[in-house]
Amino acid sequence: MRVVFAGTPEVAVPALDAIAGSAHELVGVVTRPDAPSGRGRRLAESPVAARAAELGVPVLKPDHPRDPGFQQELRALEPDCCPVVAYGALLPRSALDIPAHGWVNLHFSLLPAWRGAAPVQHAIWAGDEISGATTFRIVEALDAGPTFGLMTETVRPTDTAGDLLERLAEGGAGLLVATLDGIADGSLEAREQPADGVSLAPKITVDDARVEWSESAVATDRRIRACTPGPGAWTTHEGDRVKLGPVTPIGNGPDLAPGVLAIGKSEVLVGTGTLPVRLGEVKAFGKKQMAAAAWARGARLGDGAKFA
Repeated sequence: MRVVFAGTPEVAVPALDAIAGSAHELVGVVTRPDAPSGRGRRLAESPVAARAAELGVPVLKPDHPRDPGFQQELRALEPDCCPVVAYGALLPRSALDIPAHGWVNLHFSLLPAWRGAAPVQHAIWAGDEISGATTFRIVEALDAGPTFGLMTETVRPTDTAGDLLERLAEGGAGLLVATLDGIADGSLEAREQPADGVSLAPKITVDDARVEWSESAVATDRRIRACTPGPGAWTTHEGDRVKLGPVTPIGNGPDLAPGVLAIGKSEVLVGTGTLPVRLGEVKAFGKKQMAAAAWARGARLGDGAKFA
């Protein structure tokens, strides 16, 4: 089939590469416009745009896919199907109708669970033991289209959202190509999603990523891992924001009130609503990321210091 791939962030690049290496003809790529990036806030193209340029594939960067000019360019490419991974814009009916086989999305959950922008983060936060990816035909309702195929992936006890998403991106790339193969040869038929089991995964905000030390050690661990690497879990110490890497719940330890620190030579424990957790890496305001014990020494903290 002639395909036009749509995607934007780094997580979409494995699927782009897989499609470029498949039997399908990659005739174009759609991605979000260049956006400010880095400390200098200079305009930078998306990872998908950069990879498409390396592959020598034409790139379309519409402000919005409803733009008539973009839709005219897309029609000119005559795609049979448009595979999608994390494109980042809602597709209107006028765009959905252009390819004969529609737009086929690779979504990083086992639909109908975790429909929305942050399925991997929500799966970790909820304590799911199994995650996965699903391919489905995009309709105007959020992640509600009929599905083609799925893959499953075990959620490991120490997985961050970044860890799990990386594995799903790699495995999902093969699933997406297999789905295109099945559509092309007629062996795959999309099936409507069940009405039961629907859950939503809205974008996680910076406010969501603030640690609530009154929660249990298990809940604290899940929140921090779900928010790693983005938007990044955080707390405050003496009014300044402190970013936190993953923590380790410990089986026993000192009796610490929520947020209170116990400083050791090689570790820093923090009280939660249940048992303490051991801090991993810490990044204080204006400082480099470092091991918690080194941060505590540099800040000259002693027992009784507290996160808020």
